[in-house]
Amino acid sequence: MAYHKVVISGINTSELKVLREEEKMALLREFKETGSKAARDELIQGNLRLVLSVIQRFAGRGEDVDDLFQIGVVGLIKAINNFDLTKEVRFSTYCVPMISGELRRYLRDYTQIKVSRSLRDLAYRAIQAKEQLTNELQREPSMDEIAEELGEKRADVVIALESISDPVSLYEPVYSDAGDTLYVMDQLSDKSSAESWLSQFAMRDAMRSLEDREKNILYLRFLCGKTQVEVAKEIGISQAQVSRLEKGAIAKIKEAI
Repeated sequence: MAYHKVVISGINTSELKVLREEEKMALLREFKETGSKAARDELIQGNLRLVLSVIQRFAGRGEDVDDLFQIGVVGLIKAINNFDLTKEVRFSTYCVPMISGELRRYLRDYTQIKVSRSLRDLAYRAIQAKEQLTNELQREPSMDEIAEELGEKRADVVIALESISDPVSLYEPVYSDAGDTLYVMDQLSDKSSAESWLSQFAMRDAMRSLEDREKNILYLRFLCGKTQVEVAKEIGISQAQVSRLEKGAIAKIKEAI
């Protein structure tokens, strides 16, 4: 299979080595038993194509491909460090969720909202107009006055100014008196709380209708994070049976709710 030359983070992707599964396991065993840095480096190099295939799922979001690739490599290294040779699972099967998880955490925690240049320009013009009007009027101007000065709609000016303001944490203190602190979240109402409680009650009733083995499978799969293969090995049935029982249990819960 031919690959076009694409350079990411200074790496020519067309020249990347691809390891066979038995080669991966041998290198993993060597790394686990001896701590060989050479084995670890060869594992990383031999799985960079896998990183490339995963980051393609996250493309098109305006993120720098080099950044995504480097974050994906971090997930790959974590997979190498944490892989358990005693489990009957292919390394790539274990590795892909680790890489995806690392990318999702990065996109969730570190990616800022992209604001268009025109919106930023309007915001900065509004700030300048506000300062000018404050000096002229000897008071803080209203949003209508700022919009009129700019010849823009009030709503557009409000949106532009909000787009460049830093987000406020729900745990930002807004008032403190004798150690009793009031936070932003204390001023917000939760209209969905009643619905949430009802959903929890319905879920509990649905869980009670399951057989013990079905409850155990859901517990191991979704609370302990085990694979179907791991669950099958632990409770002594086949992976196909685990899959069937899991789907059946979920269907029962959906029907009850």
